[in-house]
Amino acid sequence: MKGLIYQGKRDIVLADVPEPKILDDRDIIVAVKACSICGSDLHIYNGDTFFDQTGYCVGHEAVGEVVEIGRGVHERRVGERVMISAAVGCGSCPPCLAGVVLRCERNLQQCYGLSNQLQGSQAEAVRVPAGDFNAAPIPEGLTDEQALMLTDAAATAWFGCELARISPGGQVAVIGLGPIGLMAVEDAFVMGAARVFAIDPVPERRAIASSLGAVALDPSTAVDVIREATKGRMLDSVLEAAGVSSALSLALSLVGRMQNVGAIGVNLSPSFDFPVGLLFMHGINLAIGTCSVPSYWPKLVPLIQQGRLRPEQFITNRMALADGPRAYAAFDQREAGTLKSVLVP
Repeated sequence: MKGLIYQGKRDIVLADVPEPKILDDRDIIVAVKACSICGSDLHIYNGDTFFDQTGYCVGHEAVGEVVEIGRGVHERRVGERVMISAAVGCGSCPPCLAGVVLRCERNLQQCYGLSNQLQGSQAEAVRVPAGDFNAAPIPEGLTDEQALMLTDAAATAWFGCELARISPGGQVAVIGLGPIGLMAVEDAFVMGAARVFAIDPVPERRAIASSLGAVALDPSTAVDVIREATKGRMLDSVLEAAGVSSALSLALSLVGRMQNVGAIGVNLSPSFDFPVGLLFMHGINLAIGTCSVPSYWPKLVPLIQQGRLRPEQFITNRMALADGPRAYAAFDQREAGTLKSVLVP
């Protein structure tokens, strides 16, 4: 079968890869119907030293059809349409069963397509460990593309808004208007934010945020504009979704006293000049982390079914899997109009 393979810095290619096989009785095999590129995949694409292996299949966002199940699988059925959580857990300990994969008591939390340990889902098929837990039926009324956004991006955006403690009537900023940042702008309004400032250096992305009702700002002017708009009180909640240290620094400069910053942008920098004195004197709450995807499905599925959230609107490119290398390059170079790319095997 075919899959997208990481060979080195900016070198992702379509190649022949081994067919996935049942390795454990609880595994399932899913024929991928659609997969997508996440902003965090760009760390791999750009050869971040954290990812020091090569030759593995990338990708962690996919939906598809179950084609094979292990003897220990009880919930999934061959022929079932499923969405695959990017956050993988053992599926049997109490935290995993509650959806909180990061607290897996068996220390089996992982993600597809980050190394040779668990092959990625940007391929024609993928092995899903503990398939009863790590894959779920696509809910009634949701399209494949809506379900695809739920495998990581939409859940992570909502998780970030919770980290930033966005609440009704709040003054909010979202820094970094990639797909997840734009989803977070929409989420913030659904959570009741009174005003959302959307910050990014790319004009096209700021325009999309404006269409969602946000006040769009360039990073170079954000501090002064927000200081004036809030009469110096600054903001109740700031979400950093860019994954660069300068964005986190900006977030800390925009938040008000005894208020909240959430950081979900993947930042693998080995160091950061942490302003501990500022946080201490101003009583700032800073929360950083990654999302346990399954725990957010019960919240998000009804909002999408009701049309209150439309994460699929940020899909801008639909391509064949064979065009994956070109899709990576376009996303990395921030080609005009490029946000979320969906690849179809």
